[in-house]
Amino acid sequence: MTTTPHALRVLAVIPGSEERSSFVFARRQMDSVAALGVDVRTFWLGERTSPAGITRELGRLRAAIREAAPDVVHAHYGTVTALVAALAGGPPLVITYRGSDLNGSTGVTALRADAGVLMSRLAALRAAALVCVSERLRARLWWGRAAAVVIPSGVDTTVFRPAPRDAARAELGWGADERVVLFNAGSRARVKRLDVAEAAAAELARHVPGARLEVLTGGVEPARIATYMNAADCLLLTSDAEGSPNVIKEALACDLPIVSVDVGDVRERVDGVAPGAIVAREPAALAAAMAEIVRTPARSNGHAAVAAIDTRRVAERLVDIYRRVAGRA
Repeated sequence: MTTTPHALRVLAVIPGSEERSSFVFARRQMDSVAALGVDVRTFWLGERTSPAGITRELGRLRAAIREAAPDVVHAHYGTVTALVAALAGGPPLVITYRGSDLNGSTGVTALRADAGVLMSRLAALRAAALVCVSERLRARLWWGRAAAVVIPSGVDTTVFRPAPRDAARAELGWGADERVVLFNAGSRARVKRLDVAEAAAAELARHVPGARLEVLTGGVEPARIATYMNAADCLLLTSDAEGSPNVIKEALACDLPIVSVDVGDVRERVDGVAPGAIVAREPAALAAAMAEIVRTPARSNGHAAVAAIDTRRVAERLVDIYRRVAGRA
């Protein structure tokens, strides 16, 4: 008697809690994987600072692995998340490194940042496959660098796509003649360098009277963000550190011109896209680049640049990795 193999089963380990909006990009990625027929379960790693709490989380994860019997465990971040997944044992482990886990976190002590990077690198020793969202991150690995693959987080091109500018502005209540620069501060304005963005916007207003900065602070639904991107004249990114910033890919998908500092994989993502610029993290340089774009607003050719990292294509690449490490290729 033969038995039919069960659907490929993956347990995603994501830091945070199901009720919060953190790591929404990891949730969306696993939704895309599930849409391909993979049985996806999620374990939310709620405690990452207290030694006693981390020990409890390790016990919870081991119990979740026994219950779910996954073919693969996929940790969606380095530091404590990856290390706990590595220590839990069991099925083959896939780790995705997303930025500050290998670059080091800003806004924390140097000791804590270094400890997080060390945990990320140690966890790689146990992994069957490593994924980095940018080439710069892959270069920071100590072990497994040669075998690690670069797969940026995907962008949902059914949500983020070009739409008429005037209609988007009418929906947001913006004037047709406004010159608007979009900036995504999220919940980490300090890391995103809102201070630099505001200084650059003030400088821009001296060159282009009436130009203003529209700041997103998190909690906006994806479809609504797409509306902002189709209504704006330019996207500004000034972060101190990034892995593969989703806001850049979303802007590209909406044909929104980009002015950014050279961080993460932005230079690679915007290669061949115009108008737009990568400049120094200096208000005057950023303002000059933005002025060139907003004086005579035009859309970019960014949508074509994200075709290869559509969410479905990224999910397909991940499923190939899962099947390989699970011996089901």
